[in-house]
Amino acid sequence: MRRRLLLGNWKMFKGPTDSRALAKALAEKFGAGSKPDTVVVFPPALSLSTVHEALGSTIALGAQNVHWEKEGAFTGENSAVHAADAGATYVLVGHSERRTYFGETDETANRRVKAVLAAGLTPVLCVGETLAERDANTTEDVVKRQMLGGLGGLDAQAAARLVIAYEPVWAIGTGRVATPEQAQAVHTYIRQQLRLAYGTLADNLSIVYGGSVKADNAASLMSQNDIDGALVGGASLDANVFFAIGQAF
Repeated sequence: MRRRLLLGNWKMFKGPTDSRALAKALAEKFGAGSKPDTVVVFPPALSLSTVHEALGSTIALGAQNVHWEKEGAFTGENSAVHAADAGATYVLVGHSERRTYFGETDETANRRVKAVLAAGLTPVLCVGETLAERDANTTEDVVKRQMLGGLGGLDAQAAARLVIAYEPVWAIGTGRVATPEQAQAVHTYIRQQLRLAYGTLADNLSIVYGGSVKADNAASLMSQNDIDGALVGGASLDANVFFAIGQAF
């Protein structure tokens, strides 16, 4: 069953004090009003436990990244087991900023996906093309490579636990956004590739769109048949705006 998901990636904003205040504001708003099937926020790692305590049961908690090992001599890293212990139930994997700035590859994304699943959490596998790749008409090739690379070695039972996030890199933090039709076209392609890999399971997987989603464009994006939710960046840092995006569902 495809869920309608609203995901908020706080990136490297909001330390524990500010995170607590935002989490409380979001819990109050979403607790009192209608909301998508699932709302998840992804604060910085240092704020995970603080946010978990402030959210209550209204909103789920996610981690922005994890290492593929459970523990070890990996200074500065956090594992999926640690994230679960802090209250997280979702983990972003392969976000474009991880790929661009921190050397994430399809292979390491795959290792993280498997670690997240092993910890009993839900991976949100992010895929998407740069502006140069879109202009070169290689969007489908890029998305297919990243997605199948991230899913490598997973059977249908494991794949059924994933969420896919399509985030065109050229539309992240730039103020540009894919038109609903452009986003739908890629989402349709993603679902087709999932169907080839896993059969009818693809019809039950949620595929969300990320890329400058705001209150004024959310409704048109969510109206598309294969867009099952939104991965929101900067707009998720404002409780009123994030709630307004949720109302567009």
